[in-house]
Amino acid sequence: MLLINVPIGAIVLVGAVRWITESRAAARRRLDLPGAVLVTAGAAILAYGIVQIEAEGWTAAATLVPLAAGLALLALFLLVEARTKTPLMPLKLFRVRSVAAANAAMFVCGMGSFGMWYFMTLYAQNVLGYTPLGAGLALIPSSLSVVAGSKFAPRIMPVIGARNVAVIGVLITAAGFGWQSNMTAHGGYVTSIMLPGMVMMAGAGLAMTPLASLATSGADPGDAGLVSGLVNTSRTLGGALGLSVLSTVAASRTGTSTGAEALTAGYALAFRWGGFILLGGVLLLLLWMPRSGAESRYRSRFRTKA
Repeated sequence: MLLINVPIGAIVLVGAVRWITESRAAARRRLDLPGAVLVTAGAAILAYGIVQIEAEGWTAAATLVPLAAGLALLALFLLVEARTKTPLMPLKLFRVRSVAAANAAMFVCGMGSFGMWYFMTLYAQNVLGYTPLGAGLALIPSSLSVVAGSKFAPRIMPVIGARNVAVIGVLITAAGFGWQSNMTAHGGYVTSIMLPGMVMMAGAGLAMTPLASLATSGADPGDAGLVSGLVNTSRTLGGALGLSVLSTVAASRTGTSTGAEALTAGYALAFRWGGFILLGGVLLLLLWMPRSGAESRYRSRFRTKA
């Protein structure tokens, strides 16, 4: 299944060389090599430690050592960034409320929602008896729903506000997770995979677009690319941590049994906890994310002090 990515990647590479033109900034900026090395190594080692949680458990040395090493490298990265004249990631960005709130919300929402593809695939194959190809085809409507949600979000953001669209999107995703948590070992495709999957992913697409917009609009234009990359990193790291946590939750319910009923109960519990995490993301958005007018006033005060 993964081999299909090879020809697609080759086509994208050829297209990029043929049609994408390179742009260069007028002013040259010194590369923050220590910062780049520290954040790359720290994030990679931390991600490895997160993956080890499911395989080795929370208290194993194989888990704790890379987690501690990754966190230490990231802490050193922050120290370097606070002292260098040309930081890779200016820490002042986190003083902008919308940037900090959007990254935190992306992290939490990633924790709750990324496991959907993993557990839906396991449910389709291990419980309902789908082949790997059949499971992939079964999730196509969900994939299309992400696109539909992300395309619809910009149309209503000017009407009801980006923060409200993000809140609605996360609530829809949480509702889909609640629906999926009622799965049974003898479920049908439409009601047990297609429809709840479409609800989950439509909500995710609806939420991600305004969250990214809120983060980048809160930063200066020169920092927009950096903030966009930071938001994607927060979502990815949150997803890795969430998948490990939810896999542990599912395994705790399933135990050593390999029967369809036990597996379904484990997957259902993972979806239930994923929904609770997403509701935590809604609370975070409501309490921390500023409205657009408030953020404009905050940025004005921030620039005056700077």
